[in-house]
Amino acid sequence: CVCVCLHLSVSSFCLLCYRSANKHKPWIETEYQGIVMENDNTVLLNPPLFALDKDAPLHYAGEICGFRVHNGPSGSSSVQFEAVVLDRSTGEGLVRSKEPLDCESQREHSFTIQAYDCGEGPDGANSKKSHKATVHVRVNDVNEFSPVFVERRYEASVPEGRLFDHIVRVEALDADCSPQYSQICFYDIITPNVPFVIDNDGNIKNTEPLDSKRQRVHTFWVTAFDCGKNRAQADAQVVVTVKPSCKPGWIGWSKRVEYTPGSGSIPLFPSLHLETCEETVWNIQATVELQTGHIGKGCDRDSYSDRSVRRLCGAVRGEVDLLPPPSPAANWTSALPTLPSSDSSLVFSFNGSTHVAMVPDSIAAAVSGDHFTLQLWMRRGGINTQPPTNQARGNRREEETIVCSTVKNDDSFSHYSLSVHGCRLSLFYWPDVSAARPVKFLWKLEQVCDSEWHHLSLSVQFPSVTLYVDGVTFDPALIHDNGAIPNPAPRQRLVIGACWGNDWLNQRQITGKWKYVGGYRGLLSGVTVRPGSVEPHSVVECLYACREGLDFGDLETLGSGMKVHVNPSQSVLVLEGDDIESFNRAVQQVTYRNSLRFATPGVRPLKLTTSLRCFNEESCLTLRQLEGYLVVLQPDAPQISLSGVGPHLARPAPEFEGPRGVPLFPELRIVCSLSHAVNTAAQGMEGGALMSDAVAHTLDGCEVQPLGEELNPEREELLVDMDALRERGLEIINTTAYIAITGAESISVYEDVLRSVRYRLAKGSARFERRFRLSCSEMNGRYTSNELTLEVNFLHSLDSLYHPSHLLASQQQFLHPSHHSGELSGHTLPNPHRNSVVPGAATVIIMVCVGFLVVMVILGVFRIRSIHRRGEGTGGGSKEDSSQWDDSALTIIVNPMEVKT
Repeated sequence: CVCVCLHLSVSSFCLLCYRSANKHKPWIETEYQGIVMENDNTVLLNPPLFALDKDAPLHYAGEICGFRVHNGPSGSSSVQFEAVVLDRSTGEGLVRSKEPLDCESQREHSFTIQAYDCGEGPDGANSKKSHKATVHVRVNDVNEFSPVFVERRYEASVPEGRLFDHIVRVEALDADCSPQYSQICFYDIITPNVPFVIDNDGNIKNTEPLDSKRQRVHTFWVTAFDCGKNRAQADAQVVVTVKPSCKPGWIGWSKRVEYTPGSGSIPLFPSLHLETCEETVWNIQATVELQTGHIGKGCDRDSYSDRSVRRLCGAVRGEVDLLPPPSPAANWTSALPTLPSSDSSLVFSFNGSTHVAMVPDSIAAAVSGDHFTLQLWMRRGGINTQPPTNQARGNRREEETIVCSTVKNDDSFSHYSLSVHGCRLSLFYWPDVSAARPVKFLWKLEQVCDSEWHHLSLSVQFPSVTLYVDGVTFDPALIHDNGAIPNPAPRQRLVIGACWGNDWLNQRQITGKWKYVGGYRGLLSGVTVRPGSVEPHSVVECLYACREGLDFGDLETLGSGMKVHVNPSQSVLVLEGDDIESFNRAVQQVTYRNSLRFATPGVRPLKLTTSLRCFNEESCLTLRQLEGYLVVLQPDAPQISLSGVGPHLARPAPEFEGPRGVPLFPELRIVCSLSHAVNTAAQGMEGGALMSDAVAHTLDGCEVQPLGEELNPEREELLVDMDALRERGLEIINTTAYIAITGAESISVYEDVLRSVRYRLAKGSARFERRFRLSCSEMNGRYTSNELTLEVNFLHSLDSLYHPSHLLASQQQFLHPSHHSGELSGHTLPNPHRNSVVPGAATVIIMVCVGFLVVMVILGVFRIRSIHRRGEGTGGGSKEDSSQWDDSALTIIVNPMEVKT
């Protein structure tokens, strides 16, 4: 407002006042950034707070009278701050907090500020306001807090003798809000002379290997500093316990495991567990191997012979042995080399060239047809076989033929051959050579090329073919071979170990030439073929499934994530899992089972191989392979007792000369019992006792053998009812050295057959004694019975001894017994009427008396010699000789008054 004053003569006064308007609003920045310390209230703004007004330099209108603070977005920050004017003319202002700020509670504040001028006069009328500017204030932290440890005590345990990258980690926190003061810059071990260091992250490790014997527990203190160099309010204690040396591996391994036959299944590793020494693993795999390759043909299938097992399993009879033991009746295997076997079977070796068995046509014709079962034991690459030559390697097929058969069916021929090629087994079958095309059945099997014993059972019921390998079924892939394949030789042939064909198999076409081709290299045993219906699966599985092997106790107890796998022969068991505790429980469930009551005793090597996978593969543990052995103890021996046969059998000589002879063992009894130790303490008895139970068994066979010299087939023989044997399916070997009877289904059958064995002599062949020995065996000869020795005495009458010439001859024979023959050459008396002179009565009486006297003298001499011979026999130095006579059962009655006319 401008006033105009008039000066008159005496006084002056204002005539009128001109009022100037407040035209402009104050101006400030649109946004400010501010910083304030926790221990201060002045906010440092950027840019500084200045308010400008274009009305300046007018008084009031161009001056800034104040600033007003408004609520920010949160609605509460403005009450903590205020803005004051430092210079009204320049418009400089200051922002400050009304009360102390806490960075930890709120680090940033936002609000708006507005400037206003002084208006048009002192009363501030018509003042103008600027726009609102945003102010952001950050509260700077002050290092007011010290670090605090999360725990006051830290504990850890480590095994001795190792350097660790990390043993334990300590941690401290700081309550300050800023990164500078809230972060822990470093830790420090304040206890001197300890073998530990700590890094800036709080990780503690040892500087030297620890020794539990020197110091079992290490205790020390650590502190922490924040980045403002504030030390922790309280230090933390660290306790490290040194454990004795931890060696990763299996704990509780027993190198020797004993198995008592008849125990069923037993755990192999009842207390075994895996120690990883706190190494973190995420996959564990353990492989248990039981080596039974030396037990028979790969495992303890049965202690009985193959024929006995077939009877026990209910197999159909009628099989024909294509590789029988060499004998005069089976001479086609005599040229094949044989190998020793741990069981009763005979093993034949084939070298791929010269070792071939040609089965006679009569047997080949008996096993013809398109329904048959072929069974055999096979082991590729046997002993003493040479590797194939370069020429053989270059052959187109390189097949090795096991069995090759061509048989005549009416006016046509059928042909089949079983061959191996690498790890493939093939059956080449021609139902009709002249009409149908061949069909090849192919199997890819690891068992064919693993150089182990395997049993193959091929059931052909064309067009269906079933293969069993060790009792397990395998399906074939059919291949219709429509290539240009010449027909086989048009003649009946059955060959083992090769095929009888022309040279097209060897790519050397020579017209009209036939030879052995496709030779087999390896071992064969028990090659049989049975025409007719095929064997049921249950029978094949019973025959050839392993009776011993690895097993898993209870699959229901298998933990989560655990897997178990057992191979078909049950010689390899694999466990896999990811949890150590579950894995340890699973390992303790691995068992060995043997269903045989009379298991084959001996050692079975045992291996345990472990593979671990860790998160850090470089430092993952490696466990060595564990080796041990399973010992199958000697089973309780069955006692085979033969009784009911006296040591002497005395019969008149004419009875032995009858058409049926005399039975040797009419009252024979066979009893098989099992002796075993039982715990009788529970029955109130002290200690144990050896008990004997009658058990059901089947015998391998029984044998009757003459002692001394063999039977003379012209004068003596042992008779057996052959028709009865055939009806019962028994087999007999009757030679001059022994009689062997096998194949009975029960002991009672052996009793009946042996009771019917008779001894017969030819007329005039009677001697004074003959000795026989009877014995039986079981389990392929592992267990034998007691030996019954029977002495047969022939009772002679003196009616034929009256003639003096015979007496003299007899006297010569008694005084000079023959050591070369046990038979009497002059038992038949000469004709008493050969002399034409008839003696008188007195002469006859005298002759009889003299003869009686001579007989008594002879008997006395013979008695002395017999006693002397028995005395030597008691001393154990004499050998039994059937040519020596014994009068222990000889009865002679002579009436000297009786005169024969």
